[in-house]
Amino acid sequence: MVAVRGEVVREADPELGSFTVTVSARDKDRAATLTRVTGRHQAVRAVLDQYGDAIEHRETRGVNVYPETKRSGERVSAYAGSISTTVTMTDFALLGELMLRLADADQTSVYGPRWSLRPTSPVHRDARRAAVAEAIGRAREYAEALGAQVIRLVELADVELSRGQAEYARPMRMTLAGATRGAGEPQLNLDPQRQTITAQVEARFTISEPTAL
Repeated sequence: MVAVRGEVVREADPELGSFTVTVSARDKDRAATLTRVTGRHQAVRAVLDQYGDAIEHRETRGVNVYPETKRSGERVSAYAGSISTTVTMTDFALLGELMLRLADADQTSVYGPRWSLRPTSPVHRDARRAAVAEAIGRAREYAEALGAQVIRLVELADVELSRGQAEYARPMRMTLAGATRGAGEPQLNLDPQRQTITAQVEARFTISEPTAL
């Protein structure tokens, strides 16, 4: 029997780009804080609605409203609130445009982009197939070195299938407060970060009687 590991590393362009947009508000009056933060959230939703099918999906990731107290005691000095929404798109040109539009709103922060592949991307399947082929080829090489031949597969195990963490590297944060945009209106051209995919398998094969020993 011969036991081998097949491993391949592939690179591919990302299929998805996502970012998080957070609106916030702060006031001494709780009702005023809630009114402002929900109003700004609705403004974000209105902008997102304009992009329709260009948005793969969007989801509210966090609603945070809390009183701020002084260092001693429970006396409330102000109320703060924030609402975060994660947006995922496939059109990277529109992704940059949308990030800039949202960042131009008052008390709005934009964090991203984060790049990724779809879980069902054929890149994953191709990597697994290549890892199996690598294991078979390696087993044959060992068998030939012994003057033997691979007879049959005994076991095949998926060791690991993972995406490289590069998709989370160096996101940018943009925070603008009612910035004026005129003739020199800014443009955000994004450079999508290639994704690294690693696939590993372990395999055991029976081989014929060695003749090179």
